[in-house]
Amino acid sequence: MHILLIEDDREAAAYLLKGLTESGHRVDHADEGRHGLECARRGSFDAMIIDRMLPGLDGLSIIAALRASNNQTPVLVLSAMGDVEDRVEGLHAGCDDYLGKPFAFTELLARLEALTRRGGNSETRLKVADLEMDLIARSVTRAGQAIDLLPREFRLLEYLMRHAGQVVTRTMLLENVWDYHFDPQTNVIDVHVSRLRQKVDKPFPMPLIHTVRNAGYMLSAE
Repeated sequence: MHILLIEDDREAAAYLLKGLTESGHRVDHADEGRHGLECARRGSFDAMIIDRMLPGLDGLSIIAALRASNNQTPVLVLSAMGDVEDRVEGLHAGCDDYLGKPFAFTELLARLEALTRRGGNSETRLKVADLEMDLIARSVTRAGQAIDLLPREFRLLEYLMRHAGQVVTRTMLLENVWDYHFDPQTNVIDVHVSRLRQKVDKPFPMPLIHTVRNAGYMLSAE
C-alpha cells in the first residue's frame, strides 16, 4: 500500500515509518496539518493515517476538507483523545476508523488492511499470466508455487504488475519503489531486477520480466 502519514510527534512518526516500511508499504510523511492536507490532495494513496492534534490544521479539519472535495481515501485517525465522544466526533467528521494512543502496531496494521479491503479504493490482488500477488497476505505465487520475496522485491514486483504491459523507466522505479527523487548513479535497480528474475522467471519456461533497451523494463506475458 501507499500510505500518507500525518503525524507531528517525531517519536511516534519514526516508529510508524519503520514498522510500515518493514511491512512492505510505501509511506509519505507530513508533520504539519496544512502540509498534510496539500500532500493528501496532490497524491494518490491507498490509505491515510492522521493524528488528530496537529499544528497548523487539526486532523478532523483535514478529513472534513478531503471529504468535501470527494476524496474518499480510507482514513485511520490516531489520537490520545479516546473517549466515546471523541471517537464519535471523528467518525462524524468522515474518518473510517479511530485508534486511541497508545496502540499496538499489529492492531494498527490489521485495521489498515481491513479499511483497504472494504474501501474499494485499491486492488488487493494482482494477476499477470500465471503470476499472482495478494496485497493483503503479502504473498506471491506463480503457477501455484509460492515465491518468497524480500520487502523491496515485493514493492518492485507490485509496481511492475500494476503497470503490466507498459514500459517502466528507471526514474519511475527510483521515485515509486525507492522514494528517490534523484538518480543515485548506482546499479541498485539492475541488482534488484536481476534478483527478481531469479525468483519469478528462472524456474519457469516463460519469462515475464523484459528489458526494454534504452528505456527500462516491462512485465508482460507477450
